Amino acid sequence: MAGEQLQQDLKKEIFRLAAEALADHVPLQRGMETLQNPAPGTDVHPDTPIRMVVHGKELRYHAEIRANVTKAQKLLLLLNRQKRKHPILLIARHVNTETAEDLRKNNIEFIDTAGNAFLNNPPVYVFITGNRPPATGARPPVIRAFKPAGLKMIFGFLCHPGLERKTYREIAAAAGVALGTVDWIMKELKELGFLIDMGRRGPRLARKETLLQRWVTAYPEQLRPKLILGRYKGMPDWWQRKRLLPLHAQWGGEVAAEKMTHYLKPELITIYTGAQNLPQFLLENRLKADITGDTEILEKFWKATEERQPEELVPPLLVYADLLATGNQRNLETATTIYEQHIVRLIREN
Repeated sequence: MAGEQLQQDLKKEIFRLAAEALADHVPLQRGMETLQNPAPGTDVHPDTPIRMVVHGKELRYHAEIRANVTKAQKLLLLLNRQKRKHPILLIARHVNTETAEDLRKNNIEFIDTAGNAFLNNPPVYVFITGNRPPATGARPPVIRAFKPAGLKMIFGFLCHPGLERKTYREIAAAAGVALGTVDWIMKELKELGFLIDMGRRGPRLARKETLLQRWVTAYPEQLRPKLILGRYKGMPDWWQRKRLLPLHAQWGGEVAAEKMTHYLKPELITIYTGAQNLPQFLLENRLKADITGDTEILEKFWKATEERQPEELVPPLLVYADLLATGNQRNLETATTIYEQHIVRLIREN
């Protein structure tokens, strides 16, 4: 699988360069090394234990190797940290000064290929920032499956198990993408190991948990910004009295999370609707354009199906992704609850 091998090669290169950069800035008695190789076909992320010796102390971590660091990835790191025996060490191509400070405040340890680092394992404490990324080195390959059209298809596959076995025309209609787009995205997902050819039974989605994590981190960067129809402000708590018609508009983000868990107090109101419905929606709810408003309206990018969904709410996967996209740690517990109650069943392997 050429695409999957390319990803693994990139991660190995980031690991090597980051280990070398760390050794240039921190006195290591034993360099960074993996304790075991990941199973074939799996990603090098929190399941890869590593160790190093600094100032005479052995440090053990689970590696999370990423080319870039986003707000959603930060929250995923915090979620993954709760499940691991050892701390997670983020290994990235580059961590800028602002992100480094944010990671430090959240006690997320990291190193990068520029020599920036945060290690907090008493008595070892290292915090290095401000180093620029190397002029040359590992660069993430362009993967179209995690661009807007591919993200729409993956969303459909994760939300509707078995969709990947439908005809290309049915997949295109369900995902809201061009028919000609389906073929090359399917091929790339196979190359990346996320689709397995089952012969007469057709393709089957695989490595669903990894695919989901890739989706929720790519969505805020690649697709979500293109969906924003505007930011608005209305009367205080107007949304609490509003009932939506699911075929025209649905609650997302923090409002959907509150309705699902009755736990979170929404600060940002998120609504998904069709662009053609926007003028009437704004008029009915007395919403006025305001770039600092607490209401964001995004274009709905998926098609309605006969599958039963919670009334007025977008699919749970999208609620989860919206919470992670905020980068706000106050949403972490609610995101965990939604993951455990609604998402786990979607990624259960066949």
